[in-house]
Amino acid sequence: MKNLNVLAGILVLVGGLNWGLVAIAEFDLVAWICGGLDFGETNAVSRVVYGLVGLAAVYLIGSLLIASRRSGMRAAPAGAR
Repeated sequence: MKNLNVLAGILVLVGGLNWGLVAIAEFDLVAWICGGLDFGETNAVSRVVYGLVGLAAVYLIGSLLIASRRSGMRAAPAGAR
């Protein structure tokens, strides 16, 4: 499970960096890595990478929600000390 969290984190970081580069420099890092495509163009490999980044984000959202519920359940009620 920890390896999946690390992989998801790396993919989300790649996605975040890619979007930052798109905003700042109009440079698509994923497209460039996947074949040096023109800005905005995709191929099968880049679509797979974008899909994995999106799935990683959904996975991490779920992980954060589960973790917040678990931590909320463990917290002592107010005034219980």
